[in-house]
Amino acid sequence: MPGHEIVAIGASAGGVEALGRLARGLPPDLPAAVFVTLHVPPSQPSMLPHILSRAGPLAAAHARDGEPIQHGRIYVAPPNQHLVVARGRVRLSQAPRADGFRPAINVLLRTAAWAYGASVVGVLLSGALHDGTAGLAMVKARGGIAVLQDPSETLYPQMPSTAMKHVDVDYVLPVAEIPPLLARLARTPVTAGPRDERGTPAALPASSAEEATVETVANGMATGFVCPECGGSLWEAFHRGLIHYHCHIGHVFSVDGLLAGQADTVERALGAAARALQERAALSLRVARRVRETGDDATARRLETRARTLEERAALVQRTLEEVLKPESAQEQ
Repeated sequence: MPGHEIVAIGASAGGVEALGRLARGLPPDLPAAVFVTLHVPPSQPSMLPHILSRAGPLAAAHARDGEPIQHGRIYVAPPNQHLVVARGRVRLSQAPRADGFRPAINVLLRTAAWAYGASVVGVLLSGALHDGTAGLAMVKARGGIAVLQDPSETLYPQMPSTAMKHVDVDYVLPVAEIPPLLARLARTPVTAGPRDERGTPAALPASSAEEATVETVANGMATGFVCPECGGSLWEAFHRGLIHYHCHIGHVFSVDGLLAGQADTVERALGAAARALQERAALSLRVARRVRETGDDATARRLETRARTLEERAALVQRTLEEVLKPESAQEQ
């Protein structure tokens, strides 16, 4: 009987160091495939496969759409593409961003759990954000194992700490102790089958991982809020004990993700307002100079007065923007 043959790992800030240490401790004959999603900028090349290949005995590479899953390999999510686990194959997806990320950790964990059920080990490492909690909850719901890097040793503890609050985690370990655990679990026969929403055994078709790329909720409640990504209507749903917001395009947000997205929207709007006011002031001064050259001093003075008013309003918006961007702890003082 096969063991836990799918290891799905997510990391964000501080995660490169943790991933390198984890890869260093994996055995060369690991009877499992390892999948890694790290938050990376969409337009910059990622050196993570090279780093992981040099750190440990397993070959790491950016995943290729449609390639077969093989034990003893590390598949890394390429920039700007979701890493999706289908039954027997690796898939890449350009589906909408989840919590503002593509690749997103939740997508990797959800699809792995959907395709392989109890054979999955989900791992969350250092990260300053909250991506991964919902996916780890699905890993547990389908009978898999949930593992966290001990938040006390991470550079950024928010990701594993958030998961600890919402998921019944099996192991919380220093990163040096995770590779031996993964090696042991890979050789431990899996007796439980995949589970459906009620916790009873369920058969999973080969295509179900692709269908779970973006988690949709049928019975959502309209909120009146708009999606920070596309401006569409957002629906609220309670799913596996967590609150999610989703739009019809497919963008998905946790509560923290939606708050962060709204903060970005406010920052962009105030920044645009400040720039527009500054440009109107500059245009008024430019025209005032031209008009004064014609001898129309009255019109020039009126334009100069308008320019000063616009500059004052731009400064006010700029101060408001700086206040909005302060950390919440600083605003409360």
